[in-house]
Formats: sequence, structure tokens, C-alpha cells
Amino acid sequence: MKNLLKKGLTGFELKYLALIFMVLDHIHYFFEYTGMIPIWFSWLGRLAAPLFLFCLIEGFTHTHDKKRYFLKIYSISIIMGLLRFGFYNVLDFAVRGDGFIPANAMLSSFVVLLVVLMGIELIRQKKFLIGILAVVIPVILPYLFIYFVYIPYTDNHTVNIIASLINFTILPLHTMIQDGGTLTLIEGVILYLFSFCKNKNARIYAFVIFELLYGIGLVTLAIGSFNVHTLIFEAYEWMSAFSAIFMLCYNGERGHGNSRFFYLFYPAHIYVLYGISLIAYALF
Repeated sequence: MKNLLKKGLTGFELKYLALIFMVLDHIHYFFEYTGMIPIWFSWLGRLAAPLFLFCLIEGFTHTHDKKRYFLKIYSISIIMGLLRFGFYNVLDFAVRGDGFIPANAMLSSFVVLLVVLMGIELIRQKKFLIGILAVVIPVILPYLFIYFVYIPYTDNHTVNIIASLINFTILPLHTMIQDGGTLTLIEGVILYLFSFCKNKNARIYAFVIFELLYGIGLVTLAIGSFNVHTLIFEAYEWMSAFSAIFMLCYNGERGHGNSRFFYLFYPAHIYVLYGISLIAYALF
């Protein structure tokens, strides 16, 4: 551990760690119904999204082509969104017997976040009008959608289907994303804005404070008391704060690796695990 703290972790090493935590989390997610997967798989899984988010911010900050960086993530999110739409609407045969479907949409959360970050970048470049629009529109869009589409056309099946398809693919709404969504948007903005502080670790400290206030404080307020059992076995999202241990080990170097591997691995492992869970559910 001492050598790790001295040498530090590169960006790719952080991603590989996040990948391991993610797989453990998704094994619990897809096979929890068996009662055979220990909850600590999911505890460790809380570290995955923040580490990927941290690497996403680093990648966005240092890439020479932000549009290309965005489009790679956007294109995969659209394909996965089409599949999610299919599960809800036309792929009934592929839905697990208990009604479970893979609702993983972290890339859609990243898409919304990246648009906001590009807006902040434009504001910093004194391109205020387009920058403010890029920040504000993704944030308020879900509420405009509810007011202009959902409420007026709630009984119109065709409009709902079209709106749902658009939301799942080209125009993700942060409040309607189950995997990350609004929380990821806030976390990403915090990590990005505090990265401009003289102390580079300030962003990590700010992230930890937010995770603990949100994850423990909000749950405590919701249930009316501080309940250790609830925070450990039910509402344990606050454990994502422990990802800061690895963030603090980041040495600022990109490291060696193939970025395409992560872009391909994310959707591939989700549908492979889901396929296995389908077979297991049918057999057992």
C-alpha cells in the first residue's frame, strides 16, 4: 500500500479497478434473485461509477477533441437506449420471467453531464449565450417535457411511445435515467468545478462531503432517525464515498491501455450477464 501511495495509479489503472468493481456490482444486480450473491458485491460496486466518473472528467479535461470524445459515448448510449426501449415495448420474449430487464444507462447519464460540462467550458471561453444554454437546457429539459408532453398527452399512446423512444436514445432526460441520472450530473459538476482549485484534491474532498451529506443525511431525514442497519443493508449508496481512496492515489498520468476496450466491455458484459441470468432463471 505504501508503494501504491508513492507511485500512484494511472488513469487506466483506475479504470481497470472500476471495471472489477462494476462487474461485481452487476453480478449482484443480475443474480440477486438467486439469493446466492453476497451483498458485499454491491457494496464494492458503489466504487465503480464514481471512479469511471472521475476518469470521464479527466478525459474530458485533457482530450484535444471534446466533440469526438462526446460522440463516442453518445453513439453507444443510443444503441443501448434502443435496446432498453425494445425491452419495454417490443422485446417481451426477452424479458426475464420475474419482469426484470437490464435498465443500465450510465452512458446516458454521462451524455447529459458532458453537454453541461461543454457549456461550462464555453462560458469560461466567454461564449456566454451558447454556454449558458448548454448548461441550462439539459437541466430543465425534463421539466419542460413533463409540462409540454407528459401532462397534455398522457393518454395518447402514440405520442408516449415516440417520446419514450426519443428519451431512451437521442435526448436522454436526467430525471428519467435510473442508472445515475440527476445524481451523476451533480457529482460530475462538483468534480469538474472543484478541479480548478489550486489544491487538486479539493474536488475529491468536495465529492466525499456531498456523498456523505446526500447518502447519509438525506436517508436519515427521510426515515426520521439515524439507522445503521438501513444505511448498511438497504440505502448504502453513501459507500461510493470510499472511491475517494483510489482517486487520491491518482498520479495524473493517463497510463497504458486501450480505451476502446472499455467502450465495448460496458455494453457487452451487461448483455452477457443478462443472458446468463435469463437461462438461469428459466432452468432454476
